[in-house]
Amino acid sequence: MAEKKRVTTSITPLSQYDALTQTGDSEPHSQSHHHNQAAYAQRLSQLSNLLTATQDLWQVVAFDCQQLPWQQRFPLLADTVANIADENIDALDNAPDTLLALLQPSLEQDMQASPQANITDLLPLLGAKMNQSLATQADVSLDDAGLSHFSAHIKGRKWQQITAFTAQVFSHDDSQLPILEWCAGKGHLGRLIAKTQDRKVTSLEWQQVLCQQGQTFADKWQLAQQFVCADAFADLAQDHNALPIKQPQHAVALHACGDLHVRLIRIASEVGTEKLSISPCCYHLIQSHEYQPLSASAKAARFQLSRHDLQLPLQQSVIANDRQNALRKQEVMWRLGFDNLQRVIRQCDEYLPVPTIKQSQLSGSFEDFCRWAATQKQLVLPDNVIYDDYLQQGKIRQKLTQRIDLVRHLFRQAIEQWLLLDRVCYLIEHHYHVKLTDFCANEITPRNALIHAEKIHLV
Repeated sequence: MAEKKRVTTSITPLSQYDALTQTGDSEPHSQSHHHNQAAYAQRLSQLSNLLTATQDLWQVVAFDCQQLPWQQRFPLLADTVANIADENIDALDNAPDTLLALLQPSLEQDMQASPQANITDLLPLLGAKMNQSLATQADVSLDDAGLSHFSAHIKGRKWQQITAFTAQVFSHDDSQLPILEWCAGKGHLGRLIAKTQDRKVTSLEWQQVLCQQGQTFADKWQLAQQFVCADAFADLAQDHNALPIKQPQHAVALHACGDLHVRLIRIASEVGTEKLSISPCCYHLIQSHEYQPLSASAKAARFQLSRHDLQLPLQQSVIANDRQNALRKQEVMWRLGFDNLQRVIRQCDEYLPVPTIKQSQLSGSFEDFCRWAATQKQLVLPDNVIYDDYLQQGKIRQKLTQRIDLVRHLFRQAIEQWLLLDRVCYLIEHHYHVKLTDFCANEITPRNALIHAEKIHLV
């Protein structure tokens, strides 16, 4: 039998290209942009190949499953996951590097034995971030009196995000472009920029009450911040002035959700806005049922992302106290136990979603929960139900779903990187010089990616 020919795929470290984007006068800007574009597009293509080959592992709904859905294709990975002690699941889920170190060898062996052996070389991308390290940040702190007013009623971590974002965006910016704050809310970010950067800020927000509150604060502290109450999805074809977005402008968006930040990227590219600084969030909050790729590279991918898939990057376990963890596990166990019961009653082997419950309901019994859930779904429970049996079935399925989700979580970072690079490559295709960085530490927020784009004026 002829030996199978193996095609290797080399992974070019983005740092090689990053150095080129920071060379200043040592290299023409157009050449720097070319290398920058090549690096991001190449990595996006590599991630597309990796995610396509491993689709069975991450594109799965754990609650739908009665067994590991991929155990025949990935038998060694299935064995490794099955042998993880229950008490270690949460710790592994909160330690991505440890999780990858544990599961990657089995995954690699399974893939080497498959027709997609060449993809094995791309597995390190599961733990690779292309976001550049934080630059030395400028000091945007206010004096104590000013700080107390500007940060009032803002949760500590949110204020840290605002100050870190501002510091990173304006650390080397002396352009003095006017600012457009996209999806401003009360304008916390805009007011800090107006105060510390001495810029004129237009804050776009669709909720009138937030605009009024933000404008009242700006007027009180004599800030050059003007609120515009408008819908970010207004049809510019019908009214070119429906949104205050312009070419000589620097548009900023800190954690604008889903379609909202995509909308900014699209219309800013059309208008030719000089600069954009965007930190994406909540990728699943989209109007369509499936994700619509932006860039040519992402459109060539051989998979589609549902809203459920788009939630994966956000599924980072919050470290809660023991009681919260116990209640969360109890609820999942009860839901899955009831799910097995309803499948028998309905004679239908599919998951049936049950509404959100109050935490107080978990202090009752499993039987009480089943009766409540049955009422919610208009089901009649037989008199001879042995609830303890279904509770035990729920416990077994809970262990299964934990392991399915643990493997899915291997791909959290890769999918988010793919989504970020889709946005980066789209901007590059529209003649922007783009850098992908982190603007703060992961402990402050895991949604810490910053896409910074500057328009290239072609001669």
